[in-house]
Amino acid sequence: MYPIYLDEIPNEIYDYIGVIKDIRFPRQGHTSDVAIIESLRGCFVIKRTKGEQYCSWLSQEIDVLNCLHNTKLPIPTVYQFVQQKSENQSWALLQFFEGEPLRHALNKEKNSNKKHEMIFNFGLTLSQIHSTPCPKELIGDTVWLDDMLKRAEYNLIHYSVDGTADLLEQLKENKPQPIKSTLIHGDFTIDNVLAREGKIISIIDWSGGAFGDPRYDVSLAIRPKPNAIETASEINTFFKGYGTEILSKKEYEYFEDGRYNFF
Repeated sequence: MYPIYLDEIPNEIYDYIGVIKDIRFPRQGHTSDVAIIESLRGCFVIKRTKGEQYCSWLSQEIDVLNCLHNTKLPIPTVYQFVQQKSENQSWALLQFFEGEPLRHALNKEKNSNKKHEMIFNFGLTLSQIHSTPCPKELIGDTVWLDDMLKRAEYNLIHYSVDGTADLLEQLKENKPQPIKSTLIHGDFTIDNVLAREGKIISIIDWSGGAFGDPRYDVSLAIRPKPNAIETASEINTFFKGYGTEILSKKEYEYFEDGRYNFF
């Protein structure tokens, strides 16, 4: 079964890409339908979201990518964004990168030195994000963590999430001491970084991009992943690439075991 049919694609996107030669569907998460399209104008990525929550995430991602367009970060260019409010769905046409999720690259790499090199570069890439000046459009008047707790409460009430009311109350009562905010990705995992021949070529899925707490990105980055990042040596290699260890075990548990359960 195909998640996207050609006759569903909006005319605005058709007009941009021209005649379609091929379409394929990579594995992806449950928040969007994704297709890679080859046309006479080249290769593109199409994302389609349905429903209020996921459409709002795609809209936020497009806003973040447009804000970061002039930075040196390896991110996709946005070509088209179409909102079909009557059908409660949205579409984005994005730049295609010929690579694979870092998770796949790590899973199949048998050479320990090459694997550690990729993990080092994963940490280095996150350091580059956090050292990039945050565009003023992404800097709000409120504290990022306070905003996230409000969104967590909204999600708990309106959507199906893993978190509970008791957990949310614990998060509100045990907030970590604040540190300097930076540009953050908001979902920096090995699934959202693309690699080719062991090199990181793109960072995707920017719906959580914000001026926020860099410890959240780090916590998600070092979450144990089977056959990818799971040993103390591999985590140490990540921090060597990142440049420093910026969070304690307690802070890691707060962000990874806590806040992430509501998103």
